[in-house]
Amino acid sequence: MTMSYLNRIATAVPEHDVHDLFVVFAEEMLADPRLRAVFRRMASRAEIDHRYSFLNTQKGRGSFSSQDATELYRLGSFPNTSRRMELFEQYAPVLMRKAVDNLALNEQERAGITHVLVTCCTGLYAPGLDFEIVDHLGLSPSVERTMIGFMGCYAAINALKLARHIVRSDPKASVLMVNLELCTLHFQETQDLEQVLSFLVFADGAAASLITAREQGLALDSFRAVMVPGTRELITWKIRGLGFDMLLSGQVPTELSRALQEDELMRERDRIDLWAVHPGGRSILDAVERGLELPDSALTASREVLSRFGNMSSATVMFVLQRMMQQARPGQSGCAMSFGPGLTAETMRFHVV
Repeated sequence: MTMSYLNRIATAVPEHDVHDLFVVFAEEMLADPRLRAVFRRMASRAEIDHRYSFLNTQKGRGSFSSQDATELYRLGSFPNTSRRMELFEQYAPVLMRKAVDNLALNEQERAGITHVLVTCCTGLYAPGLDFEIVDHLGLSPSVERTMIGFMGCYAAINALKLARHIVRSDPKASVLMVNLELCTLHFQETQDLEQVLSFLVFADGAAASLITAREQGLALDSFRAVMVPGTRELITWKIRGLGFDMLLSGQVPTELSRALQEDELMRERDRIDLWAVHPGGRSILDAVERGLELPDSALTASREVLSRFGNMSSATVMFVLQRMMQQARPGQSGCAMSFGPGLTAETMRFHVV
């Protein structure tokens, strides 16, 4: 059976670091002083130093690649879904081109691309990002395109699963995968503290990856989904009139930790050298660490990505894998894991070649 390999990964974020100013804005939005105090305390414990957005937080200094955040998010007049999608259509291709260019495909690699996979849950239009990628790289118009939409943070694992199937069925196939999210498009005006805290972790980012049968990078060994019974409503993502509404329940870490304690990964953890865990937030990483009884150092790469970039939904686990590829040693085995609606953990076992 032909093996599939994640040959390399490139990542990109917009230029504007918005984390500190968002914390100030979100705190001021909360009318109740008690909620403000709780938010301030939780923000200080989030272990996030930077988050990037296409939104420009310096008023009056917008450009082609950045929308003025102070104009977009005015208390009492947050934008409707139509306006948010117009901005997605304008700025998502900018970030896509940055990520794809960072992948630095040579002429032979470009000519060899047979499939384009795109994951995104923060915006959509058609013809969409898949066409934008084909045009930007000058790919053959016959390239096979697949959009994997609205699956949330675990979508990249599902796209890698599809890429593995493609390469195993056709060893000559060459798959370009792009994971792109503009999460800061969907900030909501609300007095619900749990919802405001969910906005505290999200950011914009993109990853581009090449998957082929060439023995280089990470071998994609196997995939498995872990669905947690009775948790269907703990993470939801729904299109509404004022953007996409997210519910991220505070019960998620507890349920996730409990499920992992009972999962077969618990029995296999000592044979796994590398843990590429999606940093959905500090509490999520703490829950995985507790549930699998991992040492403090096991999730260093995930915590680094959380601190430097926040949670970029489907792109985030690829940021973690990129760091692992730079530091891992041949022969090491690993497990990548992302979480999302369901409540579901999508896992991928791999080894370094």
